[in-house]
Amino acid sequence: MDSLIAASARALAAGDALGALKRVALREDPPALALRGIAMAQLGEHARARTLLQLAARRFGTHEERARARCVVAEAEVAVAMRDFSGPVRALSAAAATLEAHGDRANALQARLIAARRLLLLGRLDEAASTLGRPDTQGLPPVLVAVAELTGAELALRSLRVDEAQAALQRAHQSATLAGVPALVAEVAQAQATLERPAARRLGAGGEQALRLDEVAALKATDALVVDACQRGLGAGAEWQTLARRPVLFTLARALAEAWPGEIDRETLIATAFRTRRPDETHRARLRVEIGRLRALVPTLARIEATARGFALRPLDDRPVVVLAPPIDGEQASVVALLSDGAAWSTSALALALGASQRTVQRALAELETAERVRAIGQARARRWQAPPFTEFTTILLLPAALPIA
Repeated sequence: MDSLIAASARALAAGDALGALKRVALREDPPALALRGIAMAQLGEHARARTLLQLAARRFGTHEERARARCVVAEAEVAVAMRDFSGPVRALSAAAATLEAHGDRANALQARLIAARRLLLLGRLDEAASTLGRPDTQGLPPVLVAVAELTGAELALRSLRVDEAQAALQRAHQSATLAGVPALVAEVAQAQATLERPAARRLGAGGEQALRLDEVAALKATDALVVDACQRGLGAGAEWQTLARRPVLFTLARALAEAWPGEIDRETLIATAFRTRRPDETHRARLRVEIGRLRALVPTLARIEATARGFALRPLDDRPVVVLAPPIDGEQASVVALLSDGAAWSTSALALALGASQRTVQRALAELETAERVRAIGQARARRWQAPPFTEFTTILLLPAALPIA
């Protein structure tokens, strides 16, 4: 490895992308192309970065499989930054195995973190936890330790393990400060600030109450029957029943919970669940079927009793009923939540992460754009969506794999 390549790699590891480019901007050899690609990614030029990394991977010889694997890992991280989830997952797994075989612990861990981050963005928490495991960061650069702690903290936050997340963020802050990368320090500070922001609203007869994430976790730890519109499910204590893929059943459960301890009439339920103002016998028959399905899913949590006017929710063991809603209502809520990370998302990526149709996502984006809550970048297939204001850095992972590429 020559001195310019080594100096460029050190600059990238310190977060100095411009300093790295000054050393290799005019070179076309594979290590220089790879470093230029990572530098361009740190500067937000993701498309150009991807092209350079792919070119570098092709130019490395067959005997340089470790360098090629590092290019694959860096390209995978650029894809995550671009919110492009269509790339092959096997290539990243193979690259991680190659790096492990060559004793490159740092970049092998980086590959695992990218895979875990991708799964987190898609909401596949169990798979993300399995992929992440308990990373061994002993002896690794502090920038990579900070990223590992950030990823673990996000997984804990999404699983409502607030104490665990706070401890991970504290360790991330210490490592980021030691690394001295301003963008990474800012990323940790932003993650810590989310703990103080409203994460949900508690709905009740007396109005709404904003709750922080730790308050949501404390509420779910009680024996109350919680109908959660953020995670689209209901449960009490350790028992949880997801209805994320059963939107009609969840709409019925929420309507019943909001009417508790009273009842809700059939016409209101039909209008709410089926979105019609002129119910007929077919709607009433469908309502009976859907109520039966809901009863079959929650027999250990509550009963759903038929009344003269409609239906009433009766929790077992006289539990209180709590309804949690996102900070904002409507189809736009989940879209805003995903865009709040500052990255640019395509419509297809948003639909994949939300488990919704692209048409639904497009409708929500159009309404949000009219309200100036999102902005579009690019045209046609290259169009990406982002929540203003723009952040000062490109991706939560910050490409710490910018270690020597030769």
